Amino acid sequence: MNFNWAFFFHYLLEPSSIYLHGLWLTLSISIVAQIVGTSLGLFVALGRLSSWRILQAFAAFYVWVMRGTPLLVQIVFIYTALAAAGILRFHDIDFGFMMLPGNVQAGIIALSLNEAAYMGEIIRAGITSIDRGQTEAAKSLGMTPAKLLRRIILPQAARIIIPPLGNNFNGMLKSTTLLSVIGVPELLLATQMVTSATFRVFELYSVVALYYLSLTTLWGFLQRIIEARFSTPFAETRSKAPRRRFLTSLFGASS
Repeated sequence: MNFNWAFFFHYLLEPSSIYLHGLWLTLSISIVAQIVGTSLGLFVALGRLSSWRILQAFAAFYVWVMRGTPLLVQIVFIYTALAAAGILRFHDIDFGFMMLPGNVQAGIIALSLNEAAYMGEIIRAGITSIDRGQTEAAKSLGMTPAKLLRRIILPQAARIIIPPLGNNFNGMLKSTTLLSVIGVPELLLATQMVTSATFRVFELYSVVALYYLSLTTLWGFLQRIIEARFSTPFAETRSKAPRRRFLTSLFGASS
């Protein structure tokens, strides 16, 4: 095997503009898709927990479809099949300071919709883990459902949601590679473009593997910091004494 170490370290330590653009695109798509997917996941979770049967059925059907079909199929379906059927066509959008290509739009939508199904189940599990007594107490004080969700349920559920959310974002970083099939020049496709010009396949794919490993490792450190920030309050809320203090502050009297 003829491994060119000089070539390897050159692209590892001094990435070309194509690499840097692919890296930026990978990060930006991952962050946007995770934020949108988590936001949509909240509505999916609320639909699953709704007392309206039609909302329950729709949310359950959505989760069943999105979790039961491959993400790659969903990406191709949204970008290619919908356009072929004349239902939805993606066109480049010029914001003045940046251009958002149609395939990037389709990729973000596909990743977001897929993530929403998984985050919906995670958020639902976090919400149902909250003691129903707190919900009933808040309702007895006249809290509206929106205020109850914002002030009581979600802050506590977040401690349960954050660890799997972090794992999902780790997966999101790697799932962006699937967008190369619709021509999104993220990190993997950028590597393929450089490979086609240099024919140094092993070196370049080793470089991109290390890039992804660096991204996921860095996020792993950040995730542990975030989880540590929430772990102590979560542990405290599991004991009875802090729960009594919470109810005392809620009612203004000892419980």
